[in-house]
Amino acid sequence: MKLTHRRQFLRLAAGAAAQSTMSRIAWAQAYPTRPVRLIVPIAPGGAQDILARLMGQWLSERLGQPFIIDNRPGGGSNIGTEGVVRAPADGHTLLLIPPDSAINATLYDKLNFNFIRDIAPVAGVFRGAYVTVLNPSVPAKTVPEFIAYAKANPGKINMASVGIGSGTHIAGELFKMMAGVNMIHVPYRGGGPALTDLLGGQVQVMFPGTVASIEYIRAGRLRALAVTAATRSEALPGIPTMGEFVPGYEASQWFGIGAPKNTPAEIVDKLNDEINAGLADPKIKARLADLGGEVLALSPADFGKLIADETEKWAKVIKSAGIKPE
Repeated sequence: MKLTHRRQFLRLAAGAAAQSTMSRIAWAQAYPTRPVRLIVPIAPGGAQDILARLMGQWLSERLGQPFIIDNRPGGGSNIGTEGVVRAPADGHTLLLIPPDSAINATLYDKLNFNFIRDIAPVAGVFRGAYVTVLNPSVPAKTVPEFIAYAKANPGKINMASVGIGSGTHIAGELFKMMAGVNMIHVPYRGGGPALTDLLGGQVQVMFPGTVASIEYIRAGRLRALAVTAATRSEALPGIPTMGEFVPGYEASQWFGIGAPKNTPAEIVDKLNDEINAGLADPKIKARLADLGGEVLALSPADFGKLIADETEKWAKVIKSAGIKPE
């Protein structure tokens, strides 16, 4: 009798497990069942909005529900991120992840969340470079010339950024450390005001993303010295990498999609498949190339590793430079 009862229990347990698995699969197949919010934790305008709308439109067409772009700026992207952390883990609230997420983990001492623990990586979308650009009044046309000029004028060159702890700031701080130069950091509240003052000569150098700067470079209003990624940009093929002059230097601007932790793996995988299908579409690939970057087609695990690696890398820069949030 005991053996019979054991067999019955095992059959029931196996049936329950199979039913649970089938219900999860069915749930994932039905997903999404209502509109999905894609939260962009940065102010409207710029690369993040373009990428969010590109992928939102693609996913809406593929999955049959609207993907609504919801800008929630503030706190260096922390306000929007916390909104996703606190959302139900059902795939109907997603986060456009900017590089700030990896920086903020060290920059802020007290956050109400742990990004790596509380956000599930879903998929990469875009990887591009920052560009070292000068106001044309600066008498330097190459990276070695600029380093020599900066060393001859310590503390006299103003370096703009879109805010303390932003990617544009950290990329500049890494250059200062590795090139051994002293420049004054001037933070702005957004890329528009920073670029306006760079164009006007109130500041002399900046490390903006390709999306924000490429038209000014092409028009000759800003002088590009180098791109910060490990390889040259297809959008700016004549511009060398910073690493060609400062060995080991690399700073990338990347974006991806995340979800609240405990979002079912079946939903994460479904989103990853659809996003990567979009990144393989020739029209989307061409649009990303126009923005000066490339597709970042990754598995959830590989995107998670990228976030962890970037978090560790920028922690060293933040601590070494003594950077504190505003």
